Amino acid sequence: MPGLFVALLIGERMSEYEALLGPAPSVPSPKPPRKPGASTFIVAGITALFMLLGALSSGIGLALVFAAISAALTGLYVLLTGRRSWAWLPAKRKAGAVALATAFVLFIAGGLTLPRVSTQDLEAAASDTAATTASSKASPSATASATASSAPTAQETGAPLDPETPSLVAQGVSVTSPNPQPAYATKALDLLATLPIKGRAPKTGYDRALFGQAWADVDRNGCDTRNDTLKRDLTGITFTNSVPCKVQSGTLADPYTGTNISFLRGTATSSAVQIDHVVALSDAWQKGAQQLTTDQRTAFANDPLNLQATDGPTNMKKGDGDAATWLPPNKGFRCEYVARQISVKATYGLWVTQAEHDAMARILADCSGQLAPTTSQAPVASPAPVAPEPAPAAVAPAPAVQAPAPVAPAPAAPAAAPAAPAPAPVAPAPAPAAPAPAPAAAYYANCAAAKAAGAAPLYAGQGGYRPALDRDSDGVACE
Repeated sequence: MPGLFVALLIGERMSEYEALLGPAPSVPSPKPPRKPGASTFIVAGITALFMLLGALSSGIGLALVFAAISAALTGLYVLLTGRRSWAWLPAKRKAGAVALATAFVLFIAGGLTLPRVSTQDLEAAASDTAATTASSKASPSATASATASSAPTAQETGAPLDPETPSLVAQGVSVTSPNPQPAYATKALDLLATLPIKGRAPKTGYDRALFGQAWADVDRNGCDTRNDTLKRDLTGITFTNSVPCKVQSGTLADPYTGTNISFLRGTATSSAVQIDHVVALSDAWQKGAQQLTTDQRTAFANDPLNLQATDGPTNMKKGDGDAATWLPPNKGFRCEYVARQISVKATYGLWVTQAEHDAMARILADCSGQLAPTTSQAPVASPAPVAPEPAPAAVAPAPAVQAPAPVAPAPAAPAAAPAAPAPAPVAPAPAPAAPAPAPAAAYYANCAAAKAAGAAPLYAGQGGYRPALDRDSDGVACE
């Protein structure tokens, strides 16, 4: 009852209040929760996609970097406009500042967890990019070179491809490699195991002039190295004049692309066929050539073992890449290409990087019998000396036959009648002459000796004939 009384009293007071001041204000009903719009799903999906790609390519670090970029853009939008964003941040600039701070933290965390990139890899990537750019400038379409027997389509590079007058190496200058080429029949895999493995040295100081005059006449034959290489690698060659030096035209069976390329000398066509340094000059500079003398580097730049005529755009695309960053498009030539690189590096005392070594070993695993190219000849076995046959024993001369002593005549018997005169005594027959000693049998060490003595051919039973000289056993030697 007291409670009811209190309630009635409160109700009465409220009525008096409303009579004096009017009805009490109503409390607004709460707004329904905001539903996510299309922008929320679109931006969230794009952010998630970039984070996934970043995580797959470079791990969680790149995913955090993409998240930081998204948070920074969102916070900047809220901070500048004071409106809600796709992420449902409060429509306050303070919320935008918090989002920017969060983005900064995510960016730092992602950067610290990104994988490290070595200086060598950065330089290799930069050189590959530069080579690709140069290739696109040299030829708008590299596919033109992939057509068999295609007409020259490469653009003029602006620099002469060969000198008008070959540069002769000075008298007394020895343009040779520091080491001999690999021995004959050396396997490329075995030679690869002898190459040192080191990091790439800085490219600082590299200049083409450090490898001598381009296309010098190092063998002093009156022709520059470029045309010497064209003469070696092209077929159906014609020359610019009666001197067999400057190549006017020909056809290249390009081992790098596996296609035939027509070559025609000219300011706008010569670059269709270029001469590739199998081990690029810049690559060599970063892997040991800095320690070579200028003459040795000149030998390196003009060594036929390190030169190969190839498609111009393909050569430009290679740039100064090694086996870890570039291989010929023609997979059938990759074993020989890698083997040549190994031979060149062994000849000039250059090293390989770990990535380069692994790439070479991977290629040669499919052709483990691949030999290292070399100009060394197979060793020639010297013939074993032929022991002379013993001379036949000399035949002793027959003993002289003694003539019988003459018989004295019997005395004549006395006769009554005068007897006829006794016959004259018979003179003894002269003793036969002793036979001359038999000549020693002739002997010839070989057929050359028999021919020099004028005794060839030798027949069985004839002096000097031996079965060893009768190779076909037909009874006639040295015929």
